[in-house]
Amino acid sequence: MPTIHLINSIKILIYFDDHLPPHFHATYNEFEELILINTLESYRGHLPNKQRKKVIEWATNNQDFLIRKWNEFNPNT
Repeated sequence: MPTIHLINSIKILIYFDDHLPPHFHATYNEFEELILINTLESYRGHLPNKQRKKVIEWATNNQDFLIRKWNEFNPNT
C-alpha cells in the first residue's frame, strides 16, 4: 500500500490489487476514508471535515494522476 501523496500528515494511498470501484484511501491519525476516484464521493469511512476538504481539493486537481496510479497498481481491474 504505497503512499502516493502526503498532504501535511494526511496520507493518500492506493493499494496493489485492490477491489473495484477505483478508489483511494486517505488516512489521518485513526481516521480512514475511501474515496471514489471518478466522483470523489465517499465510499467508506470518514475523515474530519478540515482534512477531508484538503483531500478533496487535492484530488480534484489530480484526478488524472489518481487514475494513472490506480491503473498502474491494479492492471487487471
